[in-house]
Amino acid sequence: MARSRLASPGQDMLRVSSLSKRYKGGEDALRGVTFDVPAGQVVALIGPSGSGKSTLIRCINRLVTPTKGRVELDDTDITRLGGRGLRRARRLMGMIFQEYALVERLTVMENVLSGRLGYVPFWRSFFRRFPQSDVDKAFALLERVGLSEHVGKRASDLSGGQRQRVGIARALEQDPALLLVDEPTASLDPKTARQIMRLVCEVCRERDLPAIISMHDVPLAKMFADRIIGLRAGEIVFDGPPAELDKAVLTEIYGEEDWTQIHPEHEVRPEESAEDRHAHEERMAGLR
Repeated sequence: MARSRLASPGQDMLRVSSLSKRYKGGEDALRGVTFDVPAGQVVALIGPSGSGKSTLIRCINRLVTPTKGRVELDDTDITRLGGRGLRRARRLMGMIFQEYALVERLTVMENVLSGRLGYVPFWRSFFRRFPQSDVDKAFALLERVGLSEHVGKRASDLSGGQRQRVGIARALEQDPALLLVDEPTASLDPKTARQIMRLVCEVCRERDLPAIISMHDVPLAKMFADRIIGLRAGEIVFDGPPAELDKAVLTEIYGEEDWTQIHPEHEVRPEESAEDRHAHEERMAGLR
Protein backbone atom coordinates (compact mmCIF):
# COMPACT_ATOMS: atom_id res chain seq x y z
CA MET A 1 0.00 0.00 0.00
CA ALA A 2 1.28 3.49 -0.87
CA ARG A 3 2.05 5.66 2.16
CA SER A 4 1.24 9.36 2.30
CA ARG A 5 4.11 11.84 2.48
CA LEU A 6 1.80 14.77 3.18
CA ALA A 7 -0.70 14.13 5.96
CA SER A 8 0.46 15.38 9.37
CA PRO A 9 -0.24 13.22 12.46
CA GLY A 10 -2.15 15.07 15.18
CA GLN A 11 -3.78 17.50 12.72
CA ASP A 12 -6.05 15.07 10.88
CA MET A 13 -9.72 15.97 10.41
CA LEU A 14 -10.47 12.77 8.50
CA ARG A 15 -8.95 9.36 9.17
CA VAL A 16 -9.79 6.35 7.01
CA SER A 17 -8.43 3.07 8.36
CA SER A 18 -8.35 -0.33 6.59
CA LEU A 19 -11.58 0.45 4.78
CA SER A 20 -13.01 -2.38 2.67
CA LYS A 21 -16.27 -2.84 0.82
CA ARG A 22 -17.48 -6.12 -0.65
CA TYR A 23 -20.74 -6.06 -2.57
CA LYS A 24 -23.14 -8.97 -2.86
CA GLY A 25 -21.69 -11.45 -5.29
CA GLY A 26 -18.18 -11.17 -3.87
CA GLU A 27 -16.96 -8.07 -5.73
CA ASP A 28 -14.36 -6.13 -3.71
CA ALA A 29 -14.84 -2.44 -4.44
CA LEU A 30 -12.38 -1.30 -1.74
CA ARG A 31 -9.50 -3.27 -0.22
CA GLY A 32 -7.91 -2.01 2.98
CA VAL A 33 -7.85 1.69 2.08
CA THR A 34 -6.01 3.80 4.66
CA PHE A 35 -5.22 7.53 4.62
CA ASP A 36 -5.54 10.70 6.71
CA VAL A 37 -6.53 14.19 5.58
CA PRO A 38 -5.51 17.20 7.69
CA ALA A 39 -7.48 20.43 7.94
CA GLY A 40 -7.27 22.63 4.86
CA GLN A 41 -5.87 20.00 2.51
CA VAL A 42 -7.43 19.41 -0.92
CA VAL A 43 -7.05 15.79 -2.05
CA ALA A 44 -7.77 14.70 -5.61
CA LEU A 45 -8.93 11.10 -5.90
CA ILE A 46 -8.07 9.65 -9.31
CA GLY A 47 -8.23 6.26 -10.97
CA PRO A 48 -9.91 4.41 -13.83
CA SER A 49 -13.64 3.77 -13.90
CA GLY A 50 -14.47 1.01 -11.43
CA SER A 51 -11.40 1.67 -9.27
CA GLY A 52 -13.50 2.48 -6.18
CA LYS A 53 -13.52 6.29 -6.15
CA SER A 54 -17.29 6.71 -5.87
CA THR A 55 -17.58 3.83 -3.41
CA LEU A 56 -14.93 5.42 -1.19
CA ILE A 57 -16.78 8.75 -1.06
CA ARG A 58 -20.07 6.96 -0.39
CA CYS A 59 -18.48 4.95 2.42
CA ILE A 60 -17.13 8.11 4.02
CA ASN A 61 -20.56 9.74 4.15
CA ARG A 62 -22.21 6.37 4.89
CA LEU A 63 -24.46 6.31 1.85
CA VAL A 64 -22.79 2.91 1.55
CA THR A 65 -21.90 0.87 4.64
CA PRO A 66 -18.32 -0.45 4.53
CA THR A 67 -17.70 -4.15 5.11
CA LYS A 68 -14.65 -3.50 7.30
CA GLY A 69 -12.62 -0.61 8.60
CA ARG A 70 -13.22 2.79 10.17
CA VAL A 71 -13.97 6.33 9.04
CA GLU A 72 -13.29 8.96 11.70
CA LEU A 73 -14.24 12.61 11.25
CA ASP A 74 -12.86 14.88 13.95
CA ASP A 75 -12.39 11.80 16.20
CA THR A 76 -15.94 10.50 15.67
CA ASP A 77 -16.18 7.02 14.14
CA ILE A 78 -18.78 7.42 11.39
CA THR A 79 -18.95 3.67 10.74
CA ARG A 80 -20.43 3.01 14.21
CA LEU A 81 -23.19 5.60 13.99
CA GLY A 82 -26.82 5.12 13.12
CA GLY A 83 -30.09 7.02 13.31
CA ARG A 84 -29.84 10.50 14.79
CA GLY A 85 -26.08 10.25 15.37
CA LEU A 86 -25.48 9.48 11.69
CA ARG A 87 -27.75 12.35 10.61
CA ARG A 88 -25.79 14.74 12.81
CA ALA A 89 -22.50 13.48 11.38
CA ARG A 90 -23.72 13.90 7.79
CA ARG A 91 -24.47 17.55 8.50
CA LEU A 92 -20.71 17.98 8.85
CA MET A 93 -20.02 16.58 5.36
CA GLY A 94 -20.82 18.94 2.52
CA MET A 95 -21.46 17.20 -0.81
CA ILE A 96 -20.88 18.75 -4.23
CA PHE A 97 -22.22 16.67 -7.11
CA GLN A 98 -21.35 16.21 -10.77
CA GLU A 99 -24.96 16.81 -11.85
CA TYR A 100 -25.45 19.64 -9.32
CA ALA A 101 -28.46 18.04 -7.51
CA LEU A 102 -30.37 21.32 -7.42
CA VAL A 103 -34.15 21.67 -7.25
CA GLU A 104 -34.76 23.19 -10.67
CA ARG A 105 -37.99 25.01 -9.80
CA LEU A 106 -36.52 26.69 -6.71
CA THR A 107 -34.53 29.90 -6.72
CA VAL A 108 -30.80 30.14 -6.23
CA MET A 109 -31.35 31.41 -2.66
CA GLU A 110 -33.77 28.60 -1.83
CA ASN A 111 -31.34 25.99 -3.11
CA VAL A 112 -28.52 27.42 -1.00
CA LEU A 113 -30.72 27.55 2.10
CA SER A 114 -31.48 23.85 1.62
CA GLY A 115 -28.02 23.33 3.10
CA ARG A 116 -29.59 24.21 6.47
CA LEU A 117 -32.36 21.58 6.31
CA GLY A 118 -30.53 19.36 8.79
CA TYR A 119 -30.45 22.17 11.35
CA VAL A 120 -33.98 23.64 11.35
CA PRO A 121 -37.35 22.20 12.49
CA PHE A 122 -39.52 20.63 9.81
CA TRP A 123 -42.12 23.42 9.91
CA ARG A 124 -39.47 26.04 9.15
CA SER A 125 -38.14 24.11 6.18
CA PHE A 126 -41.66 23.32 4.91
CA PHE A 127 -42.64 26.98 4.89
CA ARG A 128 -39.11 28.07 3.91
CA ARG A 129 -38.83 30.24 7.00
CA PHE A 130 -35.18 30.08 7.81
CA PRO A 131 -33.53 32.09 10.60
CA GLN A 132 -32.24 35.49 9.47
CA SER A 133 -28.69 34.42 10.34
CA ASP A 134 -28.98 31.56 7.81
CA VAL A 135 -30.30 33.96 5.16
CA ASP A 136 -27.52 36.47 5.82
CA LYS A 137 -24.93 33.73 5.52
CA ALA A 138 -26.46 32.54 2.24
CA PHE A 139 -26.24 36.07 0.81
CA ALA A 140 -22.56 36.26 1.83
CA LEU A 141 -21.82 32.87 0.27
CA LEU A 142 -23.54 33.80 -2.99
CA GLU A 143 -21.43 36.94 -3.07
CA ARG A 144 -18.34 34.81 -2.51
CA VAL A 145 -19.11 32.42 -5.35
CA GLY A 146 -20.00 35.26 -7.73
CA LEU A 147 -23.78 34.83 -7.89
CA SER A 148 -25.07 37.81 -5.91
CA GLU A 149 -26.94 39.06 -8.99
CA HIS A 150 -28.76 35.75 -9.45
CA VAL A 151 -30.31 35.30 -6.00
CA GLY A 152 -33.92 35.21 -7.20
CA LYS A 153 -33.31 33.33 -10.45
CA ARG A 154 -34.62 29.79 -10.82
CA ALA A 155 -31.98 27.07 -10.88
CA SER A 156 -33.32 25.87 -14.23
CA ASP A 157 -32.27 29.19 -15.79
CA LEU A 158 -28.59 28.89 -14.82
CA SER A 159 -25.61 27.72 -16.85
CA GLY A 160 -23.65 24.63 -15.80
CA GLY A 161 -20.92 26.67 -14.13
CA GLN A 162 -23.47 28.79 -12.27
CA ARG A 163 -25.28 25.67 -11.07
CA GLN A 164 -22.05 24.24 -9.71
CA ARG A 165 -21.39 27.51 -7.88
CA VAL A 166 -24.81 27.19 -6.26
CA GLY A 167 -23.85 23.66 -5.23
CA ILE A 168 -20.65 24.96 -3.63
CA ALA A 169 -22.54 27.67 -1.74
CA ARG A 170 -25.15 25.13 -0.57
CA ALA A 171 -22.44 22.80 0.75
CA LEU A 172 -20.77 25.68 2.63
CA GLU A 173 -24.12 26.76 4.07
CA GLN A 174 -24.02 23.52 6.07
CA ASP A 175 -20.93 24.68 8.01
CA PRO A 176 -19.20 21.42 7.06
CA ALA A 177 -16.07 19.97 8.60
CA LEU A 178 -15.33 18.13 5.33
CA LEU A 179 -16.14 18.60 1.65
CA LEU A 180 -16.79 15.53 -0.51
CA VAL A 181 -16.82 16.43 -4.19
CA ASP A 182 -17.85 14.00 -6.94
CA GLU A 183 -16.62 14.89 -10.47
CA PRO A 184 -17.39 18.63 -10.14
CA THR A 185 -16.07 19.54 -13.58
CA ALA A 186 -17.15 16.58 -15.74
CA SER A 187 -20.03 18.50 -17.35
CA LEU A 188 -18.16 21.80 -17.77
CA ASP A 189 -16.05 23.36 -20.51
CA PRO A 190 -12.28 23.67 -19.81
CA LYS A 191 -12.32 27.33 -18.72
CA THR A 192 -15.30 26.90 -16.40
CA ALA A 193 -13.78 23.69 -15.02
CA ARG A 194 -10.66 25.62 -13.98
CA GLN A 195 -12.75 28.36 -12.42
CA ILE A 196 -14.78 25.86 -10.38
CA MET A 197 -11.69 23.97 -9.20
CA ARG A 198 -10.00 27.24 -8.28
CA LEU A 199 -13.07 28.32 -6.31
CA VAL A 200 -13.30 25.03 -4.40
CA CYS A 201 -9.60 25.20 -3.47
CA GLU A 202 -9.84 28.85 -2.42
CA VAL A 203 -12.81 28.34 -0.11
CA CYS A 204 -11.13 25.30 1.45
CA ARG A 205 -8.01 27.32 2.25
CA GLU A 206 -10.03 30.27 3.54
CA ARG A 207 -11.90 28.00 5.97
CA ASP A 208 -9.13 25.50 6.70
CA LEU A 209 -11.55 22.94 5.29
CA PRO A 210 -10.36 19.50 4.06
CA ALA A 211 -11.76 18.22 0.78
CA ILE A 212 -11.71 14.99 -1.22
CA ILE A 213 -12.42 15.51 -4.91
CA SER A 214 -13.09 12.49 -7.11
CA MET A 215 -12.12 13.30 -10.69
CA HIS A 216 -10.98 11.87 -14.01
CA ASP A 217 -9.17 14.98 -15.26
CA VAL A 218 -5.55 14.28 -14.29
CA PRO A 219 -4.11 17.62 -15.56
CA LEU A 220 -6.73 19.51 -13.55
CA ALA A 221 -5.95 17.43 -10.47
CA LYS A 222 -2.22 18.18 -10.85
CA MET A 223 -2.94 21.87 -11.29
CA PHE A 224 -5.11 22.43 -8.22
CA ALA A 225 -4.87 19.63 -5.63
CA ASP A 226 -2.43 19.68 -2.71
CA ARG A 227 -2.24 15.91 -2.81
CA ILE A 228 -3.28 13.11 -5.13
CA ILE A 229 -4.46 9.63 -4.19
CA GLY A 230 -4.53 7.10 -7.01
CA LEU A 231 -6.82 4.07 -6.78
CA ARG A 232 -6.66 0.90 -8.83
CA ALA A 233 -8.96 -2.09 -8.26
CA GLY A 234 -10.00 -0.72 -4.87
CA GLU A 235 -6.47 -0.19 -3.52
CA ILE A 236 -4.28 2.88 -3.09
CA VAL A 237 -1.32 2.64 -5.45
CA PHE A 238 -0.19 6.26 -5.15
CA ASP A 239 -0.48 8.86 -2.39
CA GLY A 240 1.67 11.95 -2.70
CA PRO A 241 2.18 15.46 -4.11
CA PRO A 242 1.15 16.27 -7.70
CA ALA A 243 4.80 16.76 -8.73
CA GLU A 244 5.44 13.04 -8.17
CA LEU A 245 2.63 11.92 -10.46
CA ASP A 246 4.91 11.00 -13.36
CA LYS A 247 4.46 8.66 -16.33
CA ALA A 248 5.47 5.59 -14.35
CA VAL A 249 2.90 6.33 -11.63
CA LEU A 250 0.16 7.05 -14.19
CA THR A 251 0.92 3.73 -15.85
CA GLU A 252 0.62 1.98 -12.50
CA ILE A 253 -2.76 3.61 -11.90
CA TYR A 254 -4.28 3.43 -15.37
CA GLY A 255 -2.15 1.03 -17.40
CA GLU A 256 -0.02 1.55 -20.48
CA GLU A 257 -0.65 4.77 -22.43
CA ASP A 258 1.22 7.69 -24.02
CA TRP A 259 1.30 10.00 -20.99
CA THR A 260 3.33 12.66 -22.84
CA GLN A 261 -0.04 14.20 -23.74
CA ILE A 262 -0.20 15.65 -20.22
CA HIS A 263 1.64 18.87 -21.03
CA PRO A 264 4.00 20.70 -18.64
CA GLU A 265 1.87 23.84 -18.67
CA HIS A 266 -0.83 21.93 -16.78
CA GLU A 267 1.49 21.77 -13.80
CA VAL A 268 1.31 25.52 -13.05
CA ARG A 269 -0.15 25.91 -9.58
CA PRO A 270 -3.15 28.25 -9.27
CA GLU A 271 -1.66 30.28 -6.43
CA GLU A 272 1.28 31.23 -8.63
CA SER A 273 -0.92 33.54 -10.71
CA ALA A 274 -0.62 37.14 -9.54
CA GLU A 275 -3.83 37.97 -11.41
CA ASP A 276 -5.74 35.26 -9.53
CA ARG A 277 -4.33 36.41 -6.18
CA HIS A 278 -5.33 40.01 -6.88
CA ALA A 279 -8.86 39.04 -7.93
CA HIS A 280 -9.25 36.91 -4.81
CA GLU A 281 -8.06 39.76 -2.54
CA GLU A 282 -10.60 42.10 -4.13
CA ARG A 283 -13.43 39.61 -3.54
CA MET A 284 -12.43 39.12 0.08
CA ALA A 285 -12.13 42.87 0.66
CA GLY A 286 -15.72 43.25 -0.53
CA LEU A 287 -16.93 40.88 2.21
CA ARG A 288 -15.26 42.73 5.07
